[in-house]
Amino acid sequence: MRIVRFSHQDAIRFGIVDEGELVVLAGDPLFAGFDTTGERVPLGEVALLAPVIPRSKVIGIARNYRDHAAELGNEVPEEPMMFLKPNTAVIGPGDTIVRPPQSERTDYEGELAAVIGRVTKNVSVADALDHVFGYTIGNDVTARDLQKTDGQWARAKGFDTFCPLGPAIETEFDPASDVRIITRVNGEVRQDGALGNMVHSVAEFISYASQAFTLLPGDVILAGTPAGVGPFVAGDVVEVEITGLGTLRNPVRDAPRADG
Repeated sequence: MRIVRFSHQDAIRFGIVDEGELVVLAGDPLFAGFDTTGERVPLGEVALLAPVIPRSKVIGIARNYRDHAAELGNEVPEEPMMFLKPNTAVIGPGDTIVRPPQSERTDYEGELAAVIGRVTKNVSVADALDHVFGYTIGNDVTARDLQKTDGQWARAKGFDTFCPLGPAIETEFDPASDVRIITRVNGEVRQDGALGNMVHSVAEFISYASQAFTLLPGDVILAGTPAGVGPFVAGDVVEVEITGLGTLRNPVRDAPRADG
């Protein structure tokens, strides 16, 4: 199923995509299941939102593609290298990425995003995928200059709007090795990689993360980015496409600078 979160007639709701319409769900499917209201809404009449707002956390997996680690002059970690992004960084498809005045270089990082479906602690690699509700597309926006100068990544990865997600959660997606992830800026391809090039698989990094933190329904884990990361500026449009998941598209603007 393809699940979206949407705004329609001043209400935020969830629905199942059925060709050009949405089958409206009675509640958040992560907690209320897939009961429907009997309503159907034309897809063209709604505004799509981030398909999930994590109640707890967004976990990023760093340097999970060898070519990306190499392009930044870093070694590939033997174990998954994790960082956190606040849920206040999340925005949806079509929402604007805002470049903060503190940064001179803001980069895109197109990524697969796994959405956790149930409470997960100390799960084995063999059982880890049973804890995934579905998959969506993420953009791990990064203030690259602040990442280098701060020495830790909380600020560089955590500004408001720095975690676009969407457009939908696909519950039957298979993160197979030949699935491609492509990032474009103003229509020009900047990243083109295969999920099979990940150093640590989805099951491996879910298991690893669950041994450090309890994963809660709605938590999102970003799977790392392939080579080709680079900057974008105000006026650009950044698109991340993953085969079978669609395209996440976000325009960019600069935040106003405070006087003085």
